[in-house]
Amino acid sequence: MQGDRVERLERLLAVGRSLLADLELESLLERVLETAQELTGARYAALGVLDSTRSHLDRFLTRGVDESTRSQIGDLPRGRGVLGVLIEEPKPLRLLEVGSHPRSYGFPNGHPPMSSFLGVPILVRGEPFGNLYLAEHPAGAFTEADERDVGVLADWASLAIANARAYTGVAGRRDELELAVERLEATSEIARVLAGETSLARVLELIVKRARALTEARSAAVLLGSGDEVTVAAVAGELSQEVVGRRLEADETVAGQVLASGRSERVLDASSRLQFALGEVSGAKTGLFVPMIFHGRPLGVLEVFDRLGETTEFSPADERLLEAFAASAAAAVATAQTVASETFKRSVDAQEAERRRWARELHDETLQELAALKLLLASAAAGGSATGQPSLLERANTRIDETVRGLRNLITELRPAQLDDVGLAAAIEALVDRTRELTRVHVDLTIDLDHETGRAPARLPQQVEITVYRLVQEALTNAIKHAQPTRLRIAISTSNDTIAVAVEDDGKGFDTEVVSTGFGLLGMRERVSIAGGTMTVDSALGRGTTITAHIPTGSHAIAQAAAGAA
Repeated sequence: MQGDRVERLERLLAVGRSLLADLELESLLERVLETAQELTGARYAALGVLDSTRSHLDRFLTRGVDESTRSQIGDLPRGRGVLGVLIEEPKPLRLLEVGSHPRSYGFPNGHPPMSSFLGVPILVRGEPFGNLYLAEHPAGAFTEADERDVGVLADWASLAIANARAYTGVAGRRDELELAVERLEATSEIARVLAGETSLARVLELIVKRARALTEARSAAVLLGSGDEVTVAAVAGELSQEVVGRRLEADETVAGQVLASGRSERVLDASSRLQFALGEVSGAKTGLFVPMIFHGRPLGVLEVFDRLGETTEFSPADERLLEAFAASAAAAVATAQTVASETFKRSVDAQEAERRRWARELHDETLQELAALKLLLASAAAGGSATGQPSLLERANTRIDETVRGLRNLITELRPAQLDDVGLAAAIEALVDRTRELTRVHVDLTIDLDHETGRAPARLPQQVEITVYRLVQEALTNAIKHAQPTRLRIAISTSNDTIAVAVEDDGKGFDTEVVSTGFGLLGMRERVSIAGGTMTVDSALGRGTTITAHIPTGSHAIAQAAAGAA
């Protein structure tokens, strides 16, 4: 007998050590149930976990009751009757016949018959956590030794539960901290990558690629909202670039619904929910849709499809991480859209200013010349002296020649024929010749276009040629009009898919800190920017001005610049 008792105590010690090593609460509770049943030989065992008020059972775990019997019993107990006695008075309760207790309500239909009963509370840090319930001892009654052993088991369980809770709390805080760090890294990453980037096309490209990498997705897309439609603005991964630019009815897509609600959505069966061509093109199984919202204004939706790895489904952590990323992405998109809008407005303003200048020149010069010519011809027709008519006609002819030359110059300024017919170099040379002839200012010109080989020079992209021509034209006009130079120098050269332009004068110069947009500088900057280039102005009072620009000549860079300015 004494040896049996020692053996049971040693087993309780071993059970205690193993319970303390288990840091997962669910498996720990199952092991407590299993051990209690083994220690006592009880046919049935249960563990009830109290709710937050400690007045009712929130959960009820059982052993010894099969699934069919459990389904016949119906709802699990909430802690009334005999089970409620341990909730009200958390101390051991041992009964020979559970049905004879004054608090017994009897058993529901389908419940297996039970006679002997042992209940022991589990206290965690002195507060009731739940109760162990055992029924149907093989010898017909539970003993004091059973009550003592189960009590020791309950004490071990309370220590193990406290330990598991502490670990779960630490692990949860660690997971929250890791997620917070990931969110911070995501927002910092997009801010770092997009710093100084204002081209909308480039911003969208970076966002969609980073979102795909961040969530380890097979493909990703950005859709921008506009009225009742959403437009596929950028894609990455296995999605075809052919879908970019596709316009869709917002209320017929998940993206439109997410944009309207402002809430993210994880889709486990993307084939039934994508509701538009991306589902067909990507063959996606799962998707995650996150709205991009800036200052309460919905801009678009960031979408990723099919997480790479063991499962294609995106987790709540993926959703929270992409939401943090989308918040910074929305700010970058809004900034790029504002820059694009302002760029377009300034471009339109510059074009209107240019049109007003042409209208003014036509009115002040050409129309006045034609009016004077009309007076001369009217005077000749009035029948003056025969000897005077040839003189009037000669003067009229001279006026016609001057007007024609003026119109030709104006047409050339509007669109030089040489630029269309033979290219940039010939057009610039003709412009410089006219400047020398009209102003008598010495102009040095150096053109080194290394793309020209053989008899027929290769042409630069049309947008580049127009931009360079207008830049040189405006710089010459401004220098002669405002700087009063005696000498001008123009240098144009190409290298590594870039054309460099420099226009230098020895005029009176100006203070760049005071004058930053005057003298046509705004229009020149806008032209260069739209072409994807950069421009600098170096000037100071008394030492002249140098305007330098570098413009990409590759078609990809030009197309990207144009898309960003659109």
